[in-house]
Amino acid sequence: HTLLCKGRTTIVIAHRLSTIRNADQIYVLDKGVVIEQGTHETLMAKEGRKYQSMVKRQQMEKVFDDADDTMIIEQATAEDEKSRVEHSRLLSSTQILDVTQQSPKSFSEKSAVLRLLSMNSPEWVTIVIGCVACILNGAAQPVFAILLALIAFKYSSISEIRSHVALNSLFFVILGVIILILRFFHYTAFAISGSKLTHRIRSKAFACLLRQEVAYFDRPENSSGAICTRLSTDALAVQEMTGPRLGVICEAISFMFFGVLLGCSINWQLTLIAFSPITILFLITYGDANLRIWSSQQSSQLVTRASTLAVEFIHNSRTVKQLSIEKEILRQYAELIYQALILPWKPLIPHAIAFGIFWILEVYGVAFLFWRVLFLLEKNELGLSQILMSNRIASASSAVKTFLDLFDRTPTIDNASTEGQELADFRGGIKFDQVTFIYPTRPTSIVLSKLTLDIKPSQRVALVGTSGCGKSTIIQMLERFYDVTSGQLLLDGVDIRQLNLHWLRSHFGLVSQEPILFDLTIAENIAYGLENVPMEDIINAATKANIHQLIEGLPQGYETRVGLKGSFLSGGEKQRIAIARVFIRRPKVLLLDEATSAMDSQNEQIVQAALEQAQIEDPSRTSLIIAHRLSTIRSCDLICVLDRGRIVESGNHSELMQRRGIYYKMVNENDLY
Repeated sequence: HTLLCKGRTTIVIAHRLSTIRNADQIYVLDKGVVIEQGTHETLMAKEGRKYQSMVKRQQMEKVFDDADDTMIIEQATAEDEKSRVEHSRLLSSTQILDVTQQSPKSFSEKSAVLRLLSMNSPEWVTIVIGCVACILNGAAQPVFAILLALIAFKYSSISEIRSHVALNSLFFVILGVIILILRFFHYTAFAISGSKLTHRIRSKAFACLLRQEVAYFDRPENSSGAICTRLSTDALAVQEMTGPRLGVICEAISFMFFGVLLGCSINWQLTLIAFSPITILFLITYGDANLRIWSSQQSSQLVTRASTLAVEFIHNSRTVKQLSIEKEILRQYAELIYQALILPWKPLIPHAIAFGIFWILEVYGVAFLFWRVLFLLEKNELGLSQILMSNRIASASSAVKTFLDLFDRTPTIDNASTEGQELADFRGGIKFDQVTFIYPTRPTSIVLSKLTLDIKPSQRVALVGTSGCGKSTIIQMLERFYDVTSGQLLLDGVDIRQLNLHWLRSHFGLVSQEPILFDLTIAENIAYGLENVPMEDIINAATKANIHQLIEGLPQGYETRVGLKGSFLSGGEKQRIAIARVFIRRPKVLLLDEATSAMDSQNEQIVQAALEQAQIEDPSRTSLIIAHRLSTIRSCDLICVLDRGRIVESGNHSELMQRRGIYYKMVNENDLY
C-alpha cells in the first residue's frame, strides 16, 4: 500500500484496523457522526473509547485472509506426478456434457410451425373463425372481377348503364360491406389467438428457465440480458406466425385457389401463362426466407450481447462511473447495435437482384399473355369479357426454434421435479465419498479431486483454505446446484441424487457472504418462498437474528422496502435479515459461506451472536462453515484444511495447532494488531 499511496491523497475504509494504523488522520464514525479523530497513537491513548475497544477486540483474534495467504503445500515429486497422471486420466475418461449436448436437436422449420400451431390449440375455435373469414375474403376478390366484367359488358349503351347505375353501385357496396366484416373477423380472431400464444410462450419459457440447473446459467448465451431478450422480443416475433399475418397467408392461398379455379373454367391456357411467374416467385421467396432467417439469428445474437452489456452496466453502474468509462461502454453498446442494424441489410442485395429478375419475368409474362390473347381472339377461341375476369416470417421462425429448443431441453437437475425420496427422519449426516467435480463450463479444471469428508449429525465443521480450493463448491453441491462428476455425495447414507429436490433444499439453510434480498418489504424478504406465515413467526425470527429492534425503529417497520438487492440497508443489516430467513425455515443443516468476512468487528459480533443462536436453538443441527476469521471457527468440532480440491489436514483447533502444520502456519502468518 505504501507505494500505491505515495504522492497521492488517500482515503481508506477498512475493517482491519491494522491497515490504517499508519494513517495521518483516523476518523471514527458512528451513525453518520464523527465521534473520534486523530492518529493511531492518540486514539489508543483514550481509555475506554470506541477506537481503543475496537482495536483490543481485534487483537484477540487471528484472521485468515485469502489474499495474503501465499503458502504452497510441498509434496513429493512422485505424488505430484501421480496427481498429474490422475488429472489427465480423469479428463479423458469423464464425459463432460457440452452445452450443445444439453440441448435437444434443432427443429426444422416445418416441424417448428406445427409445434407452434399445436400450442395455439386452445384457441382453435377462434382460429377456425379467422380462417373461414380469410377464405371467404380471398374468394371475394375474383367475385369482384366477375361482377365488374358482367356490368361492363351487360349493357350496350350509355343510357342503359345510367339507368342501372344505382343497382350496380349497390352490388359493390354490399360486396364492400361483406369484405369489411370478413376483414374484421380475420384480424380480430388472429390478434386474439396470437396474443394468447405470446402469453403462453412467455409463461412456459419462464417456467422452463426455473427448471434449469445452475450450470445452464453459467453459460454466456444464458446471461440475464440474453434471457430478458428472449422473453420480450422473441416472444413477440413468434406472434408473427399465428397473428394477423397468418390470416394474410391464408387469404392469399384462398385467392390463388379460387383465382386458378375461375381462370381454368374460362380458359386454361391464359391461366397457365398468368400463374407461371408465381412458381419462380415461390423459389425466390424460399431462398430469401432462409437468408433472412440466418441474418435474423446473427442479429439476435448481437442484440443479446448488447442487452447483456446494458444489464451489466446497470448492475455495476457505480464501478463504471468510478472508473469514468461511460464513453467506452457507450461505444461498445453503439457498435453492437450498429452491427445488429446493418446485418439485416446484407440479404437485401441478393433480395433486390432476385426480385428484380422476377419483375422482369413478370413483365415478359404479361407481354406473352397479351400476345396469346390476340392469337386466341383471331381464332375466335376467346371473348373480350373472358379477358377481363382472369418478410417477418424469417425472424419469427428463428424465434420459434429458440423457444422450442428451450421447451424440450431436459435439465440435468430438474428444479420442478416432484420425484425422489424424502427421508422421514433426516438427522443431518453428510458424507463425500471420493467425490470429483468439474464445472461444465471449465472442463479442463478439476475443482474437487477424490474428496472424502464424513460429517456426523449435529457436528459443526469448518472449511478453510486458499481461494479456488473448492470450499464454496462443496456448499453448492450440498444444495445440489451441481451434481458430482464422479464419486458419491450421501445424506444419511442416501445418494443425494435419489432425494426429492424440493425436500432437500427445504432442509438446508444458506447464509452467503453477499445475501440476496429482493425489492420487497422486510417482512416479505424474511418469509420469502413461504406461504401464510404469521407475523409472530417473522418477528420471532427477526428477534433471534438481532434485527428486530432496528426494524422497529424504522418509520414503516416490517413494511419497509429494502430496495433492489437490499440497497437501502447496510451489509450487516442485510446479513441479519438473511439469517432471519434461515431461522423461520428451521433447517436441519446450516451452511455459512463467508457470512461475516465483509463486516467490521461490531457487526461481525452481532451476526456471530445470531449464528450461535441458530446452533443453540437446535443442538442437533449440522453446521458447515466457511470462514477466515479464527473467532468464527475455533469452537468448531472439526476443521478441514483444503488445497487443490483435497483435504490435507483435519481436526479441532487445539489438535491442528499442536501439529504445527499448515493450519498452524496460516494462523501465525496472519496475526492482526
